[in-house]
Amino acid sequence: MWEIYISLASLGIILTILPKIPSSHWTFRVADFGKIQINYFIIFTFIFGFGLYNHEFWWYVQALLLLLIAYHSITLIKYTRFFPIKSIKTSGKNSSNLIKIISANIYQFNKDYNRFINLVHKHQPDLFLTMESNGDWENALKVLENEYPFHHKVTLENTYGMHFYSKIKIEKSTTHFFIADDIPSIEAHVQTEDGFEFVFFGIHPPPPSPTEEKTSKERDGDLLSVAKRVKDIEKPVLVIGDFNNVAWSKSSSLFRKLSHLIDPRVGRAFVSTFHANYSFLRFPIDLMFHSADIFIKELKTLEKFGSDHLPVFCEFFIDLENREQKDRIEKADSAEKSEAKQMIREGIKEEGERERVVTED
Repeated sequence: MWEIYISLASLGIILTILPKIPSSHWTFRVADFGKIQINYFIIFTFIFGFGLYNHEFWWYVQALLLLLIAYHSITLIKYTRFFPIKSIKTSGKNSSNLIKIISANIYQFNKDYNRFINLVHKHQPDLFLTMESNGDWENALKVLENEYPFHHKVTLENTYGMHFYSKIKIEKSTTHFFIADDIPSIEAHVQTEDGFEFVFFGIHPPPPSPTEEKTSKERDGDLLSVAKRVKDIEKPVLVIGDFNNVAWSKSSSLFRKLSHLIDPRVGRAFVSTFHANYSFLRFPIDLMFHSADIFIKELKTLEKFGSDHLPVFCEFFIDLENREQKDRIEKADSAEKSEAKQMIREGIKEEGERERVVTED
């Protein structure tokens, strides 16, 4: 039993240390995703250890496990309601009307189009973004174009297609290819009927994994390129999509600081989305960040619709005069800015291993 206990404790230590190693290879980055599960695993090992209290080294191992639990919990508690933040959920006389948005990685090979269409009809978002949407999905979503007359479509067959639909007027929109000519981001300037303007960014960088990209260089370069672009925009900004990243990773922290945006999960919830079919192995990788003049009323996942991701639903309003969230903005220092520039350069240089047309195995 002692050998099992030591093996479990060693695994917990290794999984904690791996993300701290400054390498972009997926073997070091993948443990970032599982911080919640790793903490539960270490807690289980700690409890299991109480059955071995008579061993001479028991105190040392248990003390180390307790330190690891504290280390992970200090980060994770920020994404729960136990972390105190000033949160404003009620709009005022200077606020816009409430705006609802859905962001969904639909999974390119999901053919159950009607389940997603019914989900849109049920929740009635003002805007929605689909990722991994190809030509088949574009054709299926045409039934929504009367309700959503404004759209921006980037139809690709490589699992990185994106489609943005809006009931609200899109003044102008652009497709960016920041780090590769097959990884798009959407920038759309939107004007509401009550006279408020904001800029929407939809993003979906490639993940570091044994089955996709070997490193996180393209993902990180793409995210930080968006952050660099966002920083220069003076309008309210909302960035949403499948980041293939978690909010507590180093590159997410750099993104937040470089863009001067706020993570709405802080003080609220993890909002875990992937994998939709395995609740215990579910990671919060469909993220969202917003400027200080956007106020989140609700942020949650919605029901399954056949994809491997759960969709994210957000309801928010804009208030240009309310300064209550300004103190939540963190800004990158000179060293972090230099690091971000280097990561962007590395992302552009990295050659991805994607096919132009991806078919289901």
